[in-house]
Amino acid sequence: VSPAGGPQCPRVLLPRPCRVLVLLNPRGGKGKALQLFRSHVQPLLVEAEVSFTLLLTAEWRNHARELVRHEELGRWDALVVMSGDGLMHEVVNGLMERPDWETAIRMPLCSLPAGSANALAASVNHYSGYQQVTNEELLINCTLLLCRRLLSPMNLLSLHTASGLHLFSVLSLAWGFVADVDLESEKYRRLGEIRFTFGTFLRLISLRTYQGRLAYLPVGGAASRMPTSPALGQGGPANTLLVPLDQPVPDHWTVVPEEDFVLVLALLHSHLGSNMFIAPMGRCAAGVMHLFYVRAGVSRTMLLRLFLAMEKGRHMEYDCPHLVYVPVVAFRLEPKDRRGMFAVDGELMVSEPVQGQVHPDCCWMVSGCVEPSSSQGPRQMPPQPL
Repeated sequence: VSPAGGPQCPRVLLPRPCRVLVLLNPRGGKGKALQLFRSHVQPLLVEAEVSFTLLLTAEWRNHARELVRHEELGRWDALVVMSGDGLMHEVVNGLMERPDWETAIRMPLCSLPAGSANALAASVNHYSGYQQVTNEELLINCTLLLCRRLLSPMNLLSLHTASGLHLFSVLSLAWGFVADVDLESEKYRRLGEIRFTFGTFLRLISLRTYQGRLAYLPVGGAASRMPTSPALGQGGPANTLLVPLDQPVPDHWTVVPEEDFVLVLALLHSHLGSNMFIAPMGRCAAGVMHLFYVRAGVSRTMLLRLFLAMEKGRHMEYDCPHLVYVPVVAFRLEPKDRRGMFAVDGELMVSEPVQGQVHPDCCWMVSGCVEPSSSQGPRQMPPQPL
């Protein structure tokens, strides 16, 4: 399917010719990102009149985050991130830490897959009408989208933790089984995406359950809003749906009665990996995210069936009573102990109480935009070239 803007898709384009800053992690995935850029990406950019400056990251932790925090953004029409999802996480959080974050976060972004999971690139590929592909094919598709210059607004998840950490997610927060597989398979990252399949089998052998309290605000349940705490509105858009973590969730929230889980996953997009089509129910509306959780008691056999079916997005067809899905606008998760890990966009985070709220159409991403969100278009246009 050839990507094209649908009738409801806002036609916002990067200029021609176009100037982009490419942030590339040479150690991401199988460690071949630079080679892939030279062989697959650069020729297409030159042909499409996309001039670029290439910066290599990974010299130290949060290198890209520091780069974009201080970068003169007016020099560029877009920031291109070539790595896995972790590098895009760094870039977005660096933009949100700037004094001019309201303008900076509107800088168009492009994800070129060169990591292990490549979930954001796979989601953009899906929204753009392409068939599900992996590796070089996915990279070429995403590069062609950059050459076509079409932009689409996307949601951003603001997260607050009990220790006072405030960060932003472009993809997901995972707790329990999914986070364990993601983080424990890190040592096998040279295997590429197969590391997650390997990690899944290892974790199934010693299946754990995790105790915690989960609450959420479902779509349509945001009519009565609580006053914003000043601590929840600093360094980004105000979190009007959240109250401080030391206070109970508002009465109009839903509190899950069970407190034993196999996994909890808050997901902004369709994919959790290029071969993990987690959310076949369609692209999230503006200000909405997918919330999945699996209650304790699910058998290893059923869990394996669900994970194998996720490749084609068929897992919901099993009608597994332990698997619950609900579209939400905010959530709170309070682990009972330190058992288990959090993964935010694939990056390790200390297991502690955390809550989050989706902010609609905060980011602009290069996307074919065949599958529109249900929003009526963005409230702010991306920055115009200087």
